[in-house]
Amino acid sequence: MASTKQHINLAKSLHPRLMRFFQKFPPPSLLQGTAAASSTPTAAAPTESTAAAEQQQPAYHNPFQPRFNTITGRWQGPAFSLRRQADLCKLAAKHGVEELLPYSKKKSGERARRREEQGGLRVKGTGVGQKVKGKLWERGLKGKLEERRQAMLQMPEMIQTWKQRGHGRGWKKWPK
Repeated sequence: MASTKQHINLAKSLHPRLMRFFQKFPPPSLLQGTAAASSTPTAAAPTESTAAAEQQQPAYHNPFQPRFNTITGRWQGPAFSLRRQADLCKLAAKHGVEELLPYSKKKSGERARRREEQGGLRVKGTGVGQKVKGKLWERGLKGKLEERRQAMLQMPEMIQTWKQRGHGRGWKKWPK
């Protein structure tokens, strides 16, 4: 009973937008607590397993993700846009109830978790299924500039060799 009073006091202190969201889409943790308190086990094992399966799935779909409508065969967009998801997540984090929200890309720490899951910072390039980035001259520019820098560093020696050999006689290495 104390937890119910705590939830009521917490609900009174929440922002009205969060209150409306939790009224429309109550957290599964709160639904399990109320379902367990109100239901009485009177059936055998098969019914208990179906009841457990019903408790694990929320009574509503995730409003932050698109869903497939089996009747029309089309996808329906999320009920909340990414901007509104971000606003709700910021409000929930401010009030300390972010863990009660359903999964969203905009939850704090979600971006870092996804980046870590994908293997840190990935270098775009010629991986499997990836197109080569940049124009041909852009891709070769770094090597050309390095080659030019090395030529400039070796230029005094090249000039000295040119003068010693008689201005081109016996010259094998023409500069480019």
